[in-house]
Amino acid sequence: MVRLGRNVVKYRVLLLMLLPPAAVFFINCYIPMFGIFIAFKNINYVDGILGSPWAGWSNFRFLFATSDAWRVTVNTISYNAAFIVTGLILSVAVAIAVNEVRSRLASRFYQTVMIMPNFLSMVVVSYIVYAFLHPEYGFLVKHVLPLFGYSDVNAYMHPQAWPYILWLTKMWHSVGIGSVIYLAAITGISEELYEAAVMDGAGKWQQIVRITLPLLTPVMVILTILNLGGIFRSDFGLFYHVTLDSGALRSTTDVIDTYVYRGLIQLNDLGMSSAANFYQSVVGFFLVIGANSLARRLNRDTALF
Repeated sequence: MVRLGRNVVKYRVLLLMLLPPAAVFFINCYIPMFGIFIAFKNINYVDGILGSPWAGWSNFRFLFATSDAWRVTVNTISYNAAFIVTGLILSVAVAIAVNEVRSRLASRFYQTVMIMPNFLSMVVVSYIVYAFLHPEYGFLVKHVLPLFGYSDVNAYMHPQAWPYILWLTKMWHSVGIGSVIYLAAITGISEELYEAAVMDGAGKWQQIVRITLPLLTPVMVILTILNLGGIFRSDFGLFYHVTLDSGALRSTTDVIDTYVYRGLIQLNDLGMSSAANFYQSVVGFFLVIGANSLARRLNRDTALF
């Protein structure tokens, strides 16, 4: 206790700086956990949250009782798996490419351009996509597709094309900001390693393979583990706004979040939506634990904890 008190006094300034983010984290991440039991209740506004009757596991049947449950689950996992894998590859590739730009001004310009899409809401992104895919006036539909023999195409009626459209939209929106993290890790690599490699006759590709990628591996593993925790969650704006919630596209674009949202709007059942959120959180938790355990077995230094 004496040692603890001394450390508190010694690092009092740092602890005071830590208080605001700790308070925000507690308010936004821990206090809402109080609502977990809503998933196990039949909520009604007369009795309130605490007074509403318990429902047991009946709210969870909403996710599994219909024929759509398997489809939206497969869609959710497939999209997120593709986003995680390709996002990792492209983010690392872009970070390495930008790091090779020797002009400091050009490097900053490229970084700024890359991260700008991340600050656009999905509502704005949906209008950008619509400007390309509008059935009559869209740039892509009006000027590009006719060059390949396609005319009068209504993209919002062709579900088979949307996995590619959503993937391109997601990569454009997120790869830039993802590459910044890896770029920061690359800048932390000692230049002496590269100088020694050059003296040994290593080319640029060998430097990337032998030095950059191995030293980036811990960061790549940690971010992948964290992303796995959200594999049952989806970017709601991407799948709802960008697709304009078109019923014709739901066979390939409907995911758990949009499915539950429509169920909540139609049924106005807070218990069912809370059950879905709780289910996603539990699955994500065990995926993070499992992925971290595997990473720790393979290489303890790359594990998250």
